[in-house]
Amino acid sequence: MDFAASPWLLPLAGLLAGIVMGYVARSQRFCTMSSLERLWYAGDGTGVRTWMLAAATALIFTQTLHAFGWATPNESFYVRSGFAWSGAILGGVMFGFGMALVGTCGFGALVRLGGGSLRSLIVLMVLALSALSAQKGLIAQARVPFVDAVAIDMSFAGGQSLGLILSYLAGVDLQFFVAALVAGGLLWWIFADARYRGQYRAIAAGTVIGGVIAFGWFITAWAAETSFEVVQIEAGSFVVPVADTLLHLVTFTGSVPDYGVGLVIGVVIGSSLNALFRRQVRWEACDDARELSRHLLGGFLMGVGGVLSMGCTIGQGVTAVSAMAISAPLVLASIFIGARMGLSYLIEGSPLAVFSVPRS
Repeated sequence: MDFAASPWLLPLAGLLAGIVMGYVARSQRFCTMSSLERLWYAGDGTGVRTWMLAAATALIFTQTLHAFGWATPNESFYVRSGFAWSGAILGGVMFGFGMALVGTCGFGALVRLGGGSLRSLIVLMVLALSALSAQKGLIAQARVPFVDAVAIDMSFAGGQSLGLILSYLAGVDLQFFVAALVAGGLLWWIFADARYRGQYRAIAAGTVIGGVIAFGWFITAWAAETSFEVVQIEAGSFVVPVADTLLHLVTFTGSVPDYGVGLVIGVVIGSSLNALFRRQVRWEACDDARELSRHLLGGFLMGVGGVLSMGCTIGQGVTAVSAMAISAPLVLASIFIGARMGLSYLIEGSPLAVFSVPRS
């Protein structure tokens, strides 16, 4: 049997990609929440620059593959779906707030699980169940009228990609030119800091993670061309795929796991390998009921918020950026606001304290 047409191609490719991603993320402590905390409270932008480097690298690789016809990010749900602005804002704030309560995002929870964090296992289970509810269950009954129904139809331009929209307005194909401008702007900001230019390991980590995302676009596009089944074009997200992974673990769905499920499992394995190599495996649980309740609520907010905003810090912050989806900057801004509100709640006792004007 031709392996290229095998239904196991995608989950195995995702597994290998996830192992690389998880290993690198744990070795370099690639975590969005901790990066934001260090930026806001210590003035250290290394983590945020590494995260943005992953997005810029993914953008460069993805759009280059797209230019040669080897990837089709415009066929993904990030671009083809309507611009759900209300979900981007509300879901992003919810996800960011939940991320602050937990101390990491869905991707970070998978990385921590690889090192033995039982707290992350609880978070991931709650995230998966709440994502399923927001996608197909009771919460979806509210999502449809308040998010889906008010989404802006961008089909006139071919989708909600910045390159497609500007190409439509100009009357010529500007997709690669726009991608070059965006990537150039990101790289200029990233390497404007002389101290960061010397962080070779962090630079390598961001480049590898961005490359893994581009690989996802490539392999799913290739599988879509060779398979007789419908293949979802994707590259990397850690909300709905976590829910799909849970479903495959507890029930027989009648189908082979997809690329996203393989990626989720691979991240845990890759992180575990790194933790074993460094002898950092240790079981960690919640200290008390208060910490447990915070993790339960944080997992719920990230699961629902990730579905409403159609992505997480990786899904929208890296993958959607590589597809030039206009939802990405709005979701990211909302996640930042939510995370800052969450930290304000934990530190100052009120999520609105961050917006208060200090007295002179």
